Amino acid sequence: MIFIMLPHFSELLDQLPHNRRHLKHGTILFERGDGIAGFYRVETGEIRMLRRQLDGAEFILQRAGPGALVAEASLFSACYHCAAVAVGETEVLVFQRNEVLELVERAPDVALAYGRHLARELRQARMRAEIVSLRRVADRLEAWLVWHDGEMPERGDWMHLAREIGVAPEALYRELARRRRYPSRPAPKT
Repeated sequence: MIFIMLPHFSELLDQLPHNRRHLKHGTILFERGDGIAGFYRVETGEIRMLRRQLDGAEFILQRAGPGALVAEASLFSACYHCAAVAVGETEVLVFQRNEVLELVERAPDVALAYGRHLARELRQARMRAEIVSLRRVADRLEAWLVWHDGEMPERGDWMHLAREIGVAPEALYRELARRRRYPSRPAPKT
């Protein structure tokens, strides 16, 4: 059997016309309920897709860094089901939704690449859902560390990690301190 390396869906988008958009930290790319006209790929920086709760809490659905697509499942929706916000200085490529949809519909290899991409994203979303279903902070952190090969983010990003695993930052800090004091499990790599 001959294995042919197929391009990633993100790379196939490069054949479409697009614009660059520069975003400052905190700039909202789109809000929940906005109509969908654009399809985005992060070039530099980070976009966080957030689900905001009635009590003001935010749940991170995606942390899209360089090369990642943002809200790619929205291709077949009428509106966004979450918000997207720039973290730091960020640059995104903006593709027209109707052109992306046409590309997917007319080229089977593009549709296959899109399906593979969505399957990877679905696996990651399921892992995040599994993590936040755990009751104890220690278990959530442990599951996150297993998923990330034991690598902790930089100290300045611990608050974002707390959001990602669905706990208060203070609860995460207490768990990290407990692990340093009582290393029954190996401490995470920092």
